[in-house]
Amino acid sequence: MRVYFDNAATTALDPEVLKEMFKVMEGQFGNPSSIHSHGREVRTLIERSRKTIAGLLHTSPAEIFFTSGGTEADNTAIRCGIVDHKLTHAITTKLEHHAVLHTLQAMQRSGVIKLSYADVDSKGNVDYNHVETLLKNNDRSFVSLMHANNELGTLTDIEHVGELCEAYNAMYHSDTVQTVGHYKHDLSKLKLHFMVCAAHKLHGPKGVGFLHINHKVKINPMIYGGSQERNMRGGTENVYGIAGLAKALEMAYAEMDAHQSHIQDLKDYMKAQLEQSVPGVSFNGETDSSKSLYTVLNVSFPEMEMADMLLFNLDIAGISASGGSACSSGTDIGSHVLTAIGANPDRPSVRFSFSKYNTKDEVDYTVAKLKELCAVVI
Repeated sequence: MRVYFDNAATTALDPEVLKEMFKVMEGQFGNPSSIHSHGREVRTLIERSRKTIAGLLHTSPAEIFFTSGGTEADNTAIRCGIVDHKLTHAITTKLEHHAVLHTLQAMQRSGVIKLSYADVDSKGNVDYNHVETLLKNNDRSFVSLMHANNELGTLTDIEHVGELCEAYNAMYHSDTVQTVGHYKHDLSKLKLHFMVCAAHKLHGPKGVGFLHINHKVKINPMIYGGSQERNMRGGTENVYGIAGLAKALEMAYAEMDAHQSHIQDLKDYMKAQLEQSVPGVSFNGETDSSKSLYTVLNVSFPEMEMADMLLFNLDIAGISASGGSACSSGTDIGSHVLTAIGANPDRPSVRFSFSKYNTKDEVDYTVAKLKELCAVVI
């Protein structure tokens, strides 16, 4: 059996999305910036896709800008938001994805900003009181706090953070890559200035995503070269990817309740089976389902001599997952997230992340293999 439990890294392309992309590839090849009929036809397709996405998110199509994915969207929001609005202070946590963390740290090193880290607890929950204190003690800030942690699954209350940012006249960016298509976002109510999406996290194609920019925010492009995306992102648009992204998000919204129920059941089932089968197993991140991303289960296994071989042995058994351990020293290459929450560096951790395509049989197979592996190497 081959099992894929690494859906937080990327998801399988949905056949219906592929069908939609093929339809465009076969019949619509014009450059959307061209004024002739071939170009206008493709421009119409892009704007129809933009309108579909905006409608699902309850925002204006004028606030959706297509990008190459989440990393570009995060970088654009952070770099342009801070520089163009002359902000000198930023607030984040040490749990953020490197697309956010490394960007802010680079801006700190170059002297553009002072960077503050909000406290988090051992489950990855953000200390909102500390966020408010940092907002109080600094002039207008740029705040970047992700919606769901990609390693732990712990959710941040982006509604509450948005209200705090509004109260202190701060700019708020949230990396929502793990939650777009898995939760409904109403941008007419959320007090967000920027949010991002990567299509491949919701059964769409790789290499395409979008950045939502609130109409109240004006920034300059990060990528120059043409008038595409209403002068906000130079370069010929990834037409096939955009069509696939719109189709994937449309399907995700139509099937969301059923998929959430199915995946949450799988996650709960695997957690219970592991507790029964592997002595000493524990779980990283928030375990309350209302505070945790339903697609992610981060498992900490007992200390073992060959901890670094656990993922390799799972791969040999046909099981794809990801993970690591906390850094035991400044030179170790480990999980910055597990390190930040104070996880035991001697215990290997594995992130299992689920999709609509996973089954209980796959969970049973994986748990049985983990039981064997832990019994051998402990």
